[in-house]
Order: sequence, then C-alpha cells, then structure tokens
Amino acid sequence: MKFNMHQKFDGMTLEEVLKTLHVPKKELHFLRMSKDIIINGENAPLNATISADDLVILPDTGARSQYKPSYRNCDVMYEDRYLAVLFKPRGVKTHPNQMNETNTLMNHAIYTLEAEYLEPIHRLDQETKGVLLVAKNPLVKKMLDHMLSERDIKRTYIARIDTKKRFEPQTISAPIAKDPKERNKYHVTSKGKEAVTHIIGSKVGADYCELEIELETGRTHQIRVHLAHAGFPVIGDPLYGDSTLRDLQLFSYKIEFIHPILQKTVTVQLDKDAL
Repeated sequence: MKFNMHQKFDGMTLEEVLKTLHVPKKELHFLRMSKDIIINGENAPLNATISADDLVILPDTGARSQYKPSYRNCDVMYEDRYLAVLFKPRGVKTHPNQMNETNTLMNHAIYTLEAEYLEPIHRLDQETKGVLLVAKNPLVKKMLDHMLSERDIKRTYIARIDTKKRFEPQTISAPIAKDPKERNKYHVTSKGKEAVTHIIGSKVGADYCELEIELETGRTHQIRVHLAHAGFPVIGDPLYGDSTLRDLQLFSYKIEFIHPILQKTVTVQLDKDAL
C-alpha cells in the first residue's frame, strides 16, 4: 500500500500512526518483521519517525479476494486507491454465498475496478438498493472495520411506510435474533443481539411517510424488523409486511466518514428525487 503521510501524523513513528489507525497486532507484527517498508524511496523500520507528506510504501500482505469476475460493470460513486463506494441495484446480492456465483455486486465490482482485493465493509439486503462501502486493500479494510464497530461510519437510510402520520425523531432500541419459526426471518426478542435504530426525520408524501434513518448497529434486516415491530412495516416488504407492491421501499441513501488515510470527510449520497 502506497500513501503520502497526512500532516496530522507529523513527528510520529510509522508504528504509532498505524496503531492510531487501528491496524491489528498481527499485521503490525508482519510489518515489523518485514524488510520491505519504504519511506521516501529508502528502506525503513516500523519505528521510523515520519514527517508530513512522506511517501510510505508498505509491503503487500498477499491477501486476494476470491470473487470471480462477472464481466459486467457496476456503478462506482466514489473511488480512490484505498476504497470505493458502489451503487448496489435492487435485486442484486452484495456478495456470493457460494464461490461459483457470479451475479453479485462484488463479482461486478472486482471486474469493474480491476481489483485483486476488494471486500465489503457492510452489507445490504438483496432487495435494498443504494450506496455500499468497499475496501481495496486488506489494511484499509481493518481500519474501516474498526471505524464501523466504533460507529465512526455514518449510514443513513430512507424507508417509506404506509401512513400519513409524521414521525418525530426517536430511537428504536430492541434486540434482534433469528426467528425460530420462520426461515430467513428475524424478530425482536430479549434474547437477541443489541440493535439500535434512530429515526432522525420524516416527510409525509401523497400516500406514504418517508423516514430518514441512521443505524447505530447493523443487524440483519434491522430497519425492516424494527419498523414492523413498531407497527409500520416498510412498504413492499414481503417478509415483514405487505408484499402487494413489487419493490421494497428501503434505500441505503448516504454514507459519511473520515477517510482513514487521506483524513478528509467522504460523503456519498443518492439523489432523493430519483428514489
């Protein structure tokens, strides 16, 4: 991985920088034992002091993704050498369940980006369309995984429900687990894992209410389960509500975070009018 050191890290050792970016101990040990760290064109140890704008090259860990290229393009909404934000269409799975599958977003993305390594940081239900963050490097994936676990990646969704009632900002905090009675379904239960959904705004349309939602946790079907539990399932939800409409009215609308390498705010969002 190649990057110019941000001024924020001026005067720190390279190891201190990587620890600040939450690179795990296993990867730090690999780098410590490696003789292939390059700073400004010269070999350097992990404890070398770095300056702003130093060019750092870290050795390849050898990690490769196993997705087969689909030879189909996908829409890339943001990309740099470290990560990308993709658009996932409705009806397309995020990644394959079996490695011989090729009609998923990750199969399309690894072809489109011509990447040897590409992994999703979060996942979207097959019927949910919208923005999805992927890492193009295993070290960056470790950084982004930590950011997600610490809730430093803000994910905003749009959900449409069958009511003309306007919702005040509120939080739904209800644990979720697999439904023992119905395959592929989840439900609210005291025995489940913590799940927290924030409704941060709402807008009443002609025949629905549009909710703007932020996730604090990311359980499977979380928004769908929480809204159904509250008595307002997402329109078009065949599992938790009314499936008379063809399309699930749930959208991964926006993602926002501080780029771990470039230390800038990255915000990618859909056009609300096109939902």
